[in-house]
Amino acid sequence: MVEKEINLENIALIDFLGVDNQNIKVLSKSFPESKIVSRGSKLTLQGNTEDLNKISLILESLISHYHKVGKITTENIENILKDRPDKNMSNSERIVYGISGNVIKPRTANQQRLVKSVEKNDLVFAIGPAGTGKTFVSVALAVRALKEKKVKRIIMTRPAVEAGENLGFLPGDLKEKVDPYLRPIYDALHEMIPGEKLKFLMENNVIEVAPLAYMRGRTLEDAFVLLDEAQNTTTQQMKMFLTRMGAKSKVIVTGDISQIDLPKHQKSGLKEAVEILKSTDGIGFIHLDTSDVVRHSLVKKMIEAYDKATVEKLKRKEEENE
Repeated sequence: MVEKEINLENIALIDFLGVDNQNIKVLSKSFPESKIVSRGSKLTLQGNTEDLNKISLILESLISHYHKVGKITTENIENILKDRPDKNMSNSERIVYGISGNVIKPRTANQQRLVKSVEKNDLVFAIGPAGTGKTFVSVALAVRALKEKKVKRIIMTRPAVEAGENLGFLPGDLKEKVDPYLRPIYDALHEMIPGEKLKFLMENNVIEVAPLAYMRGRTLEDAFVLLDEAQNTTTQQMKMFLTRMGAKSKVIVTGDISQIDLPKHQKSGLKEAVEILKSTDGIGFIHLDTSDVVRHSLVKKMIEAYDKATVEKLKRKEEENE
């Protein structure tokens, strides 16, 4: 029998455990071969390793939910238990729990392929249009790797391309100028890690979100690294980033080659990297499409409409040149 302790620091026990530990009793019923014992501000888990890992994930989600709303109910626990992984559910089917207790998992076949490719390869390119979940799933995989202690830190970066605005004229210091470019990554992290804990992890550089220029000269070891919006990297930037990869690291490169904001004379570092590395062993390539769009249903329709318009425009140009 394995034993594990969960600390309930800065938690009002009556609001978390319930009257007469009712919340814990509800949770315990789903794991009859294991025990959950309340001892002051600690919960002691006893049982087999598989059950204890599942219970720990559920308790972690409940703690996150408590810090968000200040109370846990039996309904919260029952909702999580409905989605909890059974004995045959793999990490490909459930990535992490969100702060509201929801299970974050792949929602399409290509998202599933992305998860499996990351499990198999140390470097993966995920390419597809907006709304296909490539960034969100990648962030979830990074958070899972950190929680499972497979890496010591998370590093997430994006190129800060001046899409119609000059950074030099924007107010604030460099961080304040580039933070808007990194906002999608922050948003994803906030769905998976409670605010105070995320702040602590970032202040201690366990999680780092920074513009791509900050990667130069570094060796990114024992880390889960995400390069987002990679279609806006130059050839030099992409080569610089890829050669930062260190021992015991996982790297995901995401991008949408239909939304390149670089000057017309510059080739996308992402497009070139895919062409150069496509036959290299140990690198995964996942292509997502409109069937993977998981935002509002209109997003898929709009992407298809724009793609159609682009094709028609190219066709007209070809006809004019004939």
